[in-house]
This record gives sequence, C-alpha cells and structure tokens, in this order.
Amino acid sequence: MRQAAVLLMVCCVGFTSGCRRAPQAKPEPKDAAPPVAEQTEPAAAEAKATPVPVNRNAQVIVLGYHRVVDNVHRPDTEITKADFEKQMQQLKDEGITVIPMRDFLAWKRGEKDIPAKSAVLTFDDGWKSQYEAAWPILRKFNYPFTLFIYTDYVKGGPKSGGESITWEQIAELRDAGADIEGHTVSHKDLRGPTKRGGAVTPEYDAWLWNELNGSKQALEQRLGVKIEALAVPFGFYNAHVQEVAKKAGYDAIFTVYGQKIGYGSPNNSLGRYMIEANKPKVFASAVRFGSGVTSASEPVAEFTGNALKTEPADNATIGDSRPVIKVSTETFGNIDPASLTMRVSSLGTVNAQYDAAAKSYSYQPPHKLNDNRYSVIVSGKADGKKVEARWGFNLDSKAAKPQ
Repeated sequence: MRQAAVLLMVCCVGFTSGCRRAPQAKPEPKDAAPPVAEQTEPAAAEAKATPVPVNRNAQVIVLGYHRVVDNVHRPDTEITKADFEKQMQQLKDEGITVIPMRDFLAWKRGEKDIPAKSAVLTFDDGWKSQYEAAWPILRKFNYPFTLFIYTDYVKGGPKSGGESITWEQIAELRDAGADIEGHTVSHKDLRGPTKRGGAVTPEYDAWLWNELNGSKQALEQRLGVKIEALAVPFGFYNAHVQEVAKKAGYDAIFTVYGQKIGYGSPNNSLGRYMIEANKPKVFASAVRFGSGVTSASEPVAEFTGNALKTEPADNATIGDSRPVIKVSTETFGNIDPASLTMRVSSLGTVNAQYDAAAKSYSYQPPHKLNDNRYSVIVSGKADGKKVEARWGFNLDSKAAKPQ
C-alpha cells in the first residue's frame, strides 16, 4: 500500500494535467483552473446560454386560429379544413418558415437565430377540432404549433362542452412537440372594472391574479410545461394587465391586432393575425412581408375611456345599427391625417374619413351591424409619436329612440 501511494504521487507530479485530485488533498488556490473532468457539465450549460448572432432584420407573423371544420357555421371563428390546408401550403410556397413559439421567444431574447421570413401558428381556447382536424394537416407539413388554452374550457371544466379538447389530447399534442401557453382561466375581459375607468380594487386584483397566475400554474402542474406566453382574451388589455402578467411570469403578451413582428417589437403587445372564414384578406395581408414592423423605439401613447371624445361614447348601448363611429383627434395633439387607421371588431380596417375642420375621424358602415358588442381602435402618429385610441360600444335594437 505504501508503494502504491508513492507511485500515485509520482504520477501526479509528472502528469499534473491528467490526474484528478483525491478528496483529502489540499484545495487548489482560488484562481487555479478546475480539473477537466469536473468542468464538463458546467461548461456545456454555459455554452447553451451564450448569445448567438441573430438576424435582427427578420420578420415574424403570428397567425391565430380557433376551429377547423368541414362546413363553416360561425365564420368569425371557423375556417374549413380545405382552406386551412391551402393556407399551410401557401406558407410553404411563399418561402415562409413555420417555427415553434419557443424558437420565436428565444430569438427575441437573442438566444437563437430564425429565418428572415418566419411564421408562428397558434390556436385559441382548446377546441377538439384543433386535435382532430388541424393536427393531421399540420403533420403533413411537419409544422410546429402553439395552443393557447383557457383552463375552464378544457373537457370537464365549468365552461366546457361537446367541442372541448381533453387534457389527454392536450398532453398528446404536447408530446408531439406542440407548445402549450396561457389564455386565462375564464376567457373574460381582463380589464374588469378598469375598462370603464373604474379603480383597481383588491377584489379585482385577486381575480386578475387568479386569471393570469392561477391558469398558468394549473397548466404547468397538469402538463409539466413552462408557460411563457399569454394570449389576452379578445385582445383586450391595459397597462395594469401588462404589469400583473409580467409579475405572473409571462415573457410575452399576444393580442389580436395583426402586425409584422420585428426583433425590437415590444413583448407586451405582440399582434396576431386572426384567421376567419369571412376575412380572407387578413391571411393575404399577413403573408406579404417587407413592411409594418413595430419597433421598440416607437412607444405608443394609449387613450381610453374618459380621455376620449367618441361616438358612440365608450361602453354606451345604442339602437342604431348603422351608427357613425367617430373620435375627436384633438386629444392626440398634432395628428398626421395620412397616418390614421380605424379598425372595428368583426369588420377589420375600415375606410374612415378625416375632417380637418372638425378635427375628427369617422366612419359609418354601409350595412347594418349584427354583433352585440363592438370594439374600435384608431391609431396614427401625432408629434412624431404613435398614438392609439380604444373604446367600445354595445348594440341593442331595443335601445333605439322612439320616433
């Protein structure tokens, strides 16, 4: 034994770089290099976290879907399987690479490069047609995709029904590579009382925290995944919702206002192109690359509720099914009329007109409106900065004034 110990010491003196120190040996100085065998795993982990060169000029479109069906009955949330497959083929024909949500978020963090023209496919709520109809088509193209799940709608939940996806089906899609992300608990407007200019109360904040954090925790614990992204219901949010979502651990917030997304686009308001059977132009607009990127260097001044002079008034209930939809631009400052755009829910971008004398921007639909609730978004540039106005109104034929 004494001879073996002597030989071992001689070996270490002659071949210092290749001999691992015995546990009882005196520790090396703090600035000494660690033994090779002990640094293998930490070095590999460090290499993974090292930033990589990314294409900061790349553009990404995020497409949003709900149901994929044989025959359309609800054109505002459905698309036929035939049309869906045509769109998937068009992405390929246009040279647009479909990437996973996790790759998109890694690119935004500067950790992974992506192709110059990329697309992320997302599906909202948790409809069983996403499993039964969309997935077989996506498999043909080998396209990754994301499910934004609101937990109350999954089979067995308080809002579930015959068209709900099951937890087992979600798990199968997860295992096949789908990204699972958050869409709240109940799919309600997250602005709560603040959408009407009300105060943030402890009761509201507790409810909002459960909608955001509670749903996130439920998905993570049930499915063993990490939830990084949130799709806000109806696209409605405000600064308080953004703040609470960040606190809950979401890295990205997605809306329903389609835009080309660039490397510097703000993560707390990423627009998706929502694809519906009655709006074929939305997909056509989405796949036209080259413009419309929102930059982080262009902050948006948002005007809502009492800060606006609008017709109809914010949250008013009206009976006129062909109302004049108008906003005073005086609040914005020195507006550039050419930059103004008006979007109306279920109608998309409309042909609104600017009145320089009245300093107003208005639109009257040529046909009667049929939905119960409408949201209006007017955006433009004032004093060189982007501004955005948001308000909504309810339509009820019983509210019509007697003649």
